[in-house]
Amino acid sequence: QLQASGGGLVQVGGSLRLSCAASGRTSSIYYMGWFRQAPVKEREFVATISRGGGITKYADSVKGRFTISRDNARDNAKNTVYLQMNSLKPEDTAVYFCAAEPTGPKYKEYEYSYWGQGTQVTVSS
Repeated sequence: QLQASGGGLVQVGGSLRLSCAASGRTSSIYYMGWFRQAPVKEREFVATISRGGGITKYADSVKGRFTISRDNARDNAKNTVYLQMNSLKPEDTAVYFCAAEPTGPKYKEYEYSYWGQGTQVTVSS
């Protein structure tokens, strides 16, 4: 199970931190990622991170502003991935989803097997 949280309303230039807690069969989860979907648009890749955190990839639109990180419990009972979003822009407004996949890196929606519910991020100008 993946549980995303941390969304909200923020002004242009502000910051938010999203969290995604993974529980259950986490021993098989390797890469975790964030996607977002704005109204009338397709879901798009935002960022991904490897299990150990040593490999991260970002969409060009968020590079330099967003940072993905993760905490892995010692016994892998619970993993949490974060998305620190700084210098937010109106075009960042979307529902943000976390996802997980045993292998990676993966950048396409269809490549991820496990999904959490979305959390709304709204950036007001």
